[in-house]
Amino acid sequence: MDVTDITPQLDQLDMDLDQLEEALKPLLGDIGDISSRLPLLDKAKLNVLVSYAIESLLFSALRLNGVETKNHAVFTELTRVRQYFDKIKKIETPAPEREKTLNTEAAIRFVRADLADNRGVKAQLTEQIAKERAKAAIKAAKEEKKRAADESRSGEARPGASKRSKTEK
Repeated sequence: MDVTDITPQLDQLDMDLDQLEEALKPLLGDIGDISSRLPLLDKAKLNVLVSYAIESLLFSALRLNGVETKNHAVFTELTRVRQYFDKIKKIETPAPEREKTLNTEAAIRFVRADLADNRGVKAQLTEQIAKERAKAAIKAAKEEKKRAADESRSGEARPGASKRSKTEK
């Protein structure tokens, strides 16, 4: 292949870079000045996007130079910045409203206190309270397991996670 064959591609690249520079001109100035005029959430988005763009450019430059990027610090930084994208998305989308539920344990306590004279009813209600507590403990364990799985997928370690016993894991 002759060197003269790539001149049209180089000219096109030069024009594309000029267009990119024009599009990025507002951001190439003082990013602090730009972000100071934005609301807090937009400021966070801008800072994360700029960080991601810089890390992506570094990652691309390393890949072009043949560096193994999977174990490079730039790859871990890209992963960390992506986690910030997820956090911002989580803040932008509000949590669904909780469903109103009946606190059966409290209701049973009221009834048991009211019917304290009847031993049979009192025993049944005490047994029902024990069942409700067991259900709540199982539900809490499932939620803890799900939360731990979500955190392990996102790469974040919970504070104090290493202090848990083997039975809790």
